[in-house]
Amino acid sequence: MAIFWRLLGFLRPHKVGVWASLFFAMAAMGFTVAIPALTGAVVTAIQEGDADNVTRYGMFILAAAFGRWVLTVIRRLIAGRVSLGVEFDLRQRVYTHLQGLELGFFDRQQTGQLMSRATVDLQSVRFFLGYGLIFITQSALTIVFTAVAMFIIDPVLAAIALIPVPFVVWIAFRYGRIARPAQQEVQQRIAETTAEAEETIGGVRIVKAFAREDRQEARFEHAVGRVFDQSMYATRLRAFYQPLIGFLPQLGLALLLLVGGTQVINGSMSLGHFTAFYTYLVTLLGPMRMLGMALGMAQRAVASGARLFEILDREPRITTAPGAPPLPEGDGRVELRGVTLDYDPERGTAPALRGIDLTVEAGTTLALVGGTGSGKTSLVALLPRLYDPTAGEVLIDGANVRDLDIDALRSDIAVVDDDPFLFSASVRENIAYARPDATDEQVEEAARRAQAAEFIDRLPDGYETRVGERGLTLSGGQRQRIAIARALLAEPRILVLDDATSAVDASTEQQIKLALREAMQGRTTFIIAHRLSTIALADEIAVLEDGELACHGTHDELLEHNALYREIVEKGLPDQVFLNRKPVEPEVAGL
Repeated sequence: MAIFWRLLGFLRPHKVGVWASLFFAMAAMGFTVAIPALTGAVVTAIQEGDADNVTRYGMFILAAAFGRWVLTVIRRLIAGRVSLGVEFDLRQRVYTHLQGLELGFFDRQQTGQLMSRATVDLQSVRFFLGYGLIFITQSALTIVFTAVAMFIIDPVLAAIALIPVPFVVWIAFRYGRIARPAQQEVQQRIAETTAEAEETIGGVRIVKAFAREDRQEARFEHAVGRVFDQSMYATRLRAFYQPLIGFLPQLGLALLLLVGGTQVINGSMSLGHFTAFYTYLVTLLGPMRMLGMALGMAQRAVASGARLFEILDREPRITTAPGAPPLPEGDGRVELRGVTLDYDPERGTAPALRGIDLTVEAGTTLALVGGTGSGKTSLVALLPRLYDPTAGEVLIDGANVRDLDIDALRSDIAVVDDDPFLFSASVRENIAYARPDATDEQVEEAARRAQAAEFIDRLPDGYETRVGERGLTLSGGQRQRIAIARALLAEPRILVLDDATSAVDASTEQQIKLALREAMQGRTTFIIAHRLSTIALADEIAVLEDGELACHGTHDELLEHNALYREIVEKGLPDQVFLNRKPVEPEVAGL
């Protein structure tokens, strides 16, 4: 019930529409309740041979039916607007909330699961709030109004005919308690299937490269089978309870025919009253069946709402304090003081970084060297506050990044990944993503500096050429140069290059390095390097091993004083060196 009441809170911005819809529903129910009484009056007039009253009451029935039709159309239009308004609000709220969550949240979530909650679950909630709630209210009003009319005609017969109603209500609520967890499990398994489909489509190149379509089909079949099995369980519940809810009122109808028919034969009730009474009871059958369906809809909405609230109740763990200032004036001096980073301390995993003390003066280019998993990417992710250190401080130009405005901080730091992401948009839009207000000349200048202008000019529509999803219509080197252009356009105070030349050939690499040397002039730059040719771009080198700073200094200093760095330079294969060597001895761990 707590989730149900929270779901009703989404109707608050649309309360005028909700009340209007309820008003028109009640007015339509007034006409609905009037029709059986008028029908009874027509039957009485027929018995009495009163043609004038037959015509008069017939016209009243026609007017009531027309009025009910008009009011129902208006009610449905209003309810539809409310439903779509709730959907709009929910989509915006979920999307905005997801955008505000820290990167660590997405590290632990499947994209397909999140997409399922933002689509399938959201649809269930909006359909119930827009229509299901009205169905329940309308069914309840019909039952109440009709019951009142029946008691007015004959209280004893009404009590006999309505005996099944309390049982219908009890069974409906029992069905709700059983159906909710079953439906929630259906929603979860649908989300798992969505995640499986999203992963297969996202990795379709790998699937086809290894000819593993059969394996993916088997995995998807298993996921769909789980949805089928759970859905069948939920279907069996519906197949038993919903017909039962529809059957019980038929018992009341049978009692009415038995008792009321006997009264008509005995002359204690007119045929007109009996007809009206019978019509009222028949009118109840539809709402009682609808009540069962609407309660099933409510259970699906509650199950989906619980899954949505799991996201909406997850508070962002990296936020900007009210009134937080931007980066102070400076040239990009970076200092890490006793920094430890543990991505999941609750699971007792080893920290990605441990006790890092590192100072990078403004305008310095620092190469981060180390084997896979040594903590290089984790270290640079702390600068724009994609993650917060578990312990220690990260300072830029003397200011702790925790105390700064996040948007302003990140606008002064540009990152180029080893696997750059491009949006399904034009080349120009992808480069200008860093600065949407950039002019065409600025975009093209950034492309020239990144050595991308030449291949862009050869594209079918030049800068207006749309790249495919994730930029897969371009080569790896082309995507990387567009990403570099995007970073250069931002004119950042700090530039992070995460192995940014890994996907280009030797000739293009040299061209990009010439451009990067110009871009790095006077700008603090972090280069995650796996090639000695990339390390050569740096003023200083920091070697990481198992999340610790093994050594830090210039190329010449490390060659002279550090055995680990000499081994890296001699072998020219940083990853292989770290894979085969023993842990760093304390006396060689730094200068």
